Amino acid sequence: MEEVLQKLANLQYIDSRIDELKQLRGDLPEDILDIETDINRHEARINKLEEEQTNLKVEKDNLDLEIKDAQNKLEKYEEQQTSVRNNREYDALTKEIEAQKQVIENAESRKEEIEKRQEEIGPEIEAAQEELEKIKELHAEKQEELEEVVKDTDSEEKKLMDKRKEMEKELDDRYLRSYNRLREGLSNGLAVVAMERGAAIGMALPPQTQVEVRRKNKIIIDENSGRIVVDPSFFKKAKEELS
Repeated sequence: MEEVLQKLANLQYIDSRIDELKQLRGDLPEDILDIETDINRHEARINKLEEEQTNLKVEKDNLDLEIKDAQNKLEKYEEQQTSVRNNREYDALTKEIEAQKQVIENAESRKEEIEKRQEEIGPEIEAAQEELEKIKELHAEKQEELEEVVKDTDSEEKKLMDKRKEMEKELDDRYLRSYNRLREGLSNGLAVVAMERGAAIGMALPPQTQVEVRRKNKIIIDENSGRIVVDPSFFKKAKEELS
């Protein structure tokens, strides 16, 4: 059992060091993801504005054609009106003339709206692109910062991960499952802790439990924290072997 306890302490020592290396990265990975989301949002907005700009131009061109067509019809109806033979034909042409004038008026009104929007949309796109460039620069800075941290810790982390895999193979599956389950359920990842001055992570252990821990012949679970408590000599040995 002493060998099992040592392997559990070794595994905890390795995992704690891996956790420390990951903490060196801080919030950088999450920050980068947030910035990438922001980049996507700005790019989508720019695409939407550019699409609107294109649609406005197409609509304006179509309105120009619509106005030209209505003007041609208007001239034709006005010319026909001078040679009508009865009031009915005159009234019919008058209605057509009024209809074409309304078409022209509506089209001209819409063109004014489009031109006003076109004046606004250009600066909006420019401002959005400038903001996007700033965000991309920040992303590059954060990415470079993260790469530097990873570069400094990557080699050690790989070695630790390799060592962890070796430990997993050496440890009985039931103990490994219990250890992993404990670690996953704890915020600080400390599934195995050393007894220091009769206490485990600051909480006093009963005298009988202290005795059992020092005997090193069974797995002791702290009733308060649910963690495995071992004699500090196991962690001392783990540090000597794995540092």
